[in-house]
Amino acid sequence: MNDPRRKLLIFLHNNDYATRPLLRRILLHDPGLTSVFHMSSQDISSLYNIPFQRAKAFHDQLQSDARRYKSEQFMKEFSVITIFDEDYPILLKNIPDPPFVLYLAGNRELLNHTPSISVVGTRKPTKSAYPAMERVISPLIEAGWRVVSGLAAGVDRFAHLLALRYHGTTVGVIGSGFHHIYPKENISLFQQMAASQLVISEYAPDVRPQKYHFPERNRIVSGLSAATLVVEAKARSGSLITVDQALEQGREVFAFPGSLLNENSEGCNRMIQEGAKMVLNTHDIIESWPK
Repeated sequence: MNDPRRKLLIFLHNNDYATRPLLRRILLHDPGLTSVFHMSSQDISSLYNIPFQRAKAFHDQLQSDARRYKSEQFMKEFSVITIFDEDYPILLKNIPDPPFVLYLAGNRELLNHTPSISVVGTRKPTKSAYPAMERVISPLIEAGWRVVSGLAAGVDRFAHLLALRYHGTTVGVIGSGFHHIYPKENISLFQQMAASQLVISEYAPDVRPQKYHFPERNRIVSGLSAATLVVEAKARSGSLITVDQALEQGREVFAFPGSLLNENSEGCNRMIQEGAKMVLNTHDIIESWPK
């Protein structure tokens, strides 16, 4: 963690006007990340092809002592990992659009725990989803598998609770900063996981949840594991975004089949029809696990 670029990257990442595409262009132009701090607003606008007003706002925050202080406070409050760090997860580093900076609350060592499976599904599962999850996932947890999910309501929440119940390991990936946990019903679960497990976010602690954060978050959920298990998903489910991300990342996709009469199974049944591995028991996952 002695790379001098990491502190600069964290500061740049905290800039309200620094999107991932802009950070990527800055890194390509100057891997040392020093030149942008000495550029004018006009230079930034011209070189990185962004509107002048945005370039000016970006430039002004780069020169702001208050913003720099805030960034340093976040680094003291939470552990931070950058793409320059040696313990940055290799699986995540190899996805098409890896996060440059992640904030961590909890046990940093769980970032690289293997084996690991990502679990996603509807926020409003049927009653049968929970015993099905317990039957299939609990043996994996007891065998030392890490469970990754999005700390949302429904399937996500139960996946994390299963890991805790069976004394396993779990990582939650949230779509907001740590000061603004969403949904609020999961604040106590967040606190429990931050104390004994791990919660990570691509967003600085003071960032409030935005609708577009959750599709962005999904690529990290799938990117942290070699495979993703979909428990229940409607035909147009947010979970299918995670599946698309997993497939783009070259990861395996598993799915629970369901009744033709259950709309929560439409997405999973369609995925199985299109090539996802059908899961009826724990052995189905272990037997088909990516080598």
